Amino acid sequence: MKALVFRRKPVRFAAAVAAGRIAPGGGAGVGPLRHEDLDPLPLPGPGWVHISPRLAGICGSDLATVDGRSSRWFEPVVSFPFVPGHEVVADVADPDAAATAGAPTGRVVLEPVLGCVARAIDPVCAACARGDLGNCERITFGSLAPGLQSGFCCDTGGGWSTSMVAHVSQLHAVPDTMSDEDAVMVEPTACAVHAVLTTRIEPGATVVVLGTGTLGLLCVAAVRQLTGAGRIIAVAKHPAQRQWATDLGADVVAEPEELARAVRRVTGTLAIGDGAIDRLAGGADVVFDCVGSSESLAGALEVTRPKGRVTLVGMAGHTRVDLTGLWQREIELVGAYAYGTETLTNGTRRRTFDVAFELVAAAGLGRLVSATYPLERYREAIGHAAEAGRRGAVKVAFDLRRRRSSPASSPTESTEPGAH
Repeated sequence: MKALVFRRKPVRFAAAVAAGRIAPGGGAGVGPLRHEDLDPLPLPGPGWVHISPRLAGICGSDLATVDGRSSRWFEPVVSFPFVPGHEVVADVADPDAAATAGAPTGRVVLEPVLGCVARAIDPVCAACARGDLGNCERITFGSLAPGLQSGFCCDTGGGWSTSMVAHVSQLHAVPDTMSDEDAVMVEPTACAVHAVLTTRIEPGATVVVLGTGTLGLLCVAAVRQLTGAGRIIAVAKHPAQRQWATDLGADVVAEPEELARAVRRVTGTLAIGDGAIDRLAGGADVVFDCVGSSESLAGALEVTRPKGRVTLVGMAGHTRVDLTGLWQREIELVGAYAYGTETLTNGTRRRTFDVAFELVAAAGLGRLVSATYPLERYREAIGHAAEAGRRGAVKVAFDLRRRRSSPASSPTESTEPGAH
């Protein structure tokens, strides 16, 4: 099988860090990631099947890994060598074996968290028992090597390959009416759904979505479709991002340096300070930080009202932020990672992926897949994904279907907000 493999290579890792500082995505050319021929992985045990990825997205956490920017927090919860890729729509390779194992037999979306059930741990931990799979306490134990998700575990492989393995509990059948492009957006949409539904947005609330890459745009769509929020303010750097944010439900779209003014206009609050607006006396009820930088987190705190909430959706990594405002204004700062089971606004409980499938279909979120590449052109693909906003793109993915027909010589692109 063909795969992109990330091996523990300290010298190449150092080179990736240096290259990533020069150009986003630069680590793909010199770092530990390589295009290789591998033997198919053995099935880890009962209830496991082989799947053949069709499309596999490139996520922000993948880019951080390639450029050596991932936090050392992750070191104990990954195992090498691993094949990246956790945003996956695939075909079940052996339908008969899948049917025997109780799995879907056609196209599937992968729910990548490797919780207690996948690890053959019985009894399951308290988090898995509640349905909060993203909070599983056993991600380094059981029948598998350490790995918080498929795509970061040496025993499972990942979507950046022509073959990987998955547990039946991880697989969701894709409706015949859903395109592969829609299906590959289900996993990142589930992340946004989880962030939005755990934030407890009150009817009429003013909501800021800071950052309009893939995750930010999906949060805009989730806030608009799943809550009774009032005004949504999206923060976007680039023209295409501004168009997408408006198309998906934002009422106001502001450039980063104009955020405080935009919040002040919408909420009618007062400004603190002389001249330029540095922060506000009041502010937004909820801010989703979908960037995860020191600057974005500081900006989020500056525009959140006292007793408001900041939900950190983007992977923060190493940040240095003055938290005095968090303390003085009694702002609630929480993280939102992965998915599991959600409480909807009507009080019912549903799996996050079920809600995500519906949101993707309702909003046509496959439109956000802007470009696809074959595996062997991974350097170009990762470079494109790393500069997606500047280049007018949103989601960049690997297209493994091309190996079943004829490889394309150029990426497939579609970046118009209204196109599908």
